[in-house]
Amino acid sequence: MIAARAGGVVLTGVALTAIYTFLISGADAITKMFAASYAAPQLFALSGAVVAGLAMMVNRRGPARRDMRTKCPRAMGIRVTATVFGAVAFFYAFRLLPFAEVFLFIAMIPLFTALLSGPVLGEAVRPQAWAALMLGVVGLLCLFPGGFETIQMGHLVALAAVLLGTASMMASRYIGVRDDNLLSQVFYPNLGLMVVSLAVLPFVYTPMALADLGWAVVYATVLFFARWVLVAAFKALPAYVITPLMNLQFVWMVVLGAAVFGETPSSFVYLGAGIVITAGIWLIYDQAAARNEIRPIWLPKKARVFPAE
Repeated sequence: MIAARAGGVVLTGVALTAIYTFLISGADAITKMFAASYAAPQLFALSGAVVAGLAMMVNRRGPARRDMRTKCPRAMGIRVTATVFGAVAFFYAFRLLPFAEVFLFIAMIPLFTALLSGPVLGEAVRPQAWAALMLGVVGLLCLFPGGFETIQMGHLVALAAVLLGTASMMASRYIGVRDDNLLSQVFYPNLGLMVVSLAVLPFVYTPMALADLGWAVVYATVLFFARWVLVAAFKALPAYVITPLMNLQFVWMVVLGAAVFGETPSSFVYLGAGIVITAGIWLIYDQAAARNEIRPIWLPKKARVFPAE
């Protein structure tokens, strides 16, 4: 009976992760579609309002209702700022680059986060973090088989998005260990995205078709539920299992890129994605082993570490 329940939890966690990767890839596809015709504020003004509103609604109806105050206002300010500018950077990266190529940059965020956890959060940085980051950089270099002269503005914008995304994630981790009000981390970044977008919107606005307005609402709703599904997945399975499964996003991005945008990734993109994914999996499992969450299979049998009972 216990084994059956455990198996059910695992299957639930895997299914939720697969659903998350599909939803987030769908949201990214809508972003790329919007980027072809509109400026970023036209999408983010509406989506930020919808996601912030949904966060408020869920917070008020939940069993542990509370206000949206945060115990870390400065860190939250950093998270909001990095999220706003990072979202804009990724928006234009999707405009300038093929869909699947952006994944290689997205997959680099956990590697940069692990490396910066030392100086920012005071966490021990294992040598494997440096090695995994270097391996990830090798994966990125696969995008430039013709040499560095083939680097485009889109690649630089995507790199800026990665650095901003890393700053947002670092701030989130800092807040997370000091404040258990998780919805505030959804509410404030999206509120900031809405406010900044509304301030810029009069200067970049172009008339939107009703269908495009509907897609903006769909984007915001899908994004919110993707985050919600991911939280449920992390409740079902530990992070070292969920994080590698999230690389399924690359498959969805290849499929959507071909079906929606008519893009066919080169063999170098597949090679780079494989290298970056390998680096991420190596890093996550090494971190989990260091915390005694899994058995590091590369250790001798007598030296294997088992989780505490």
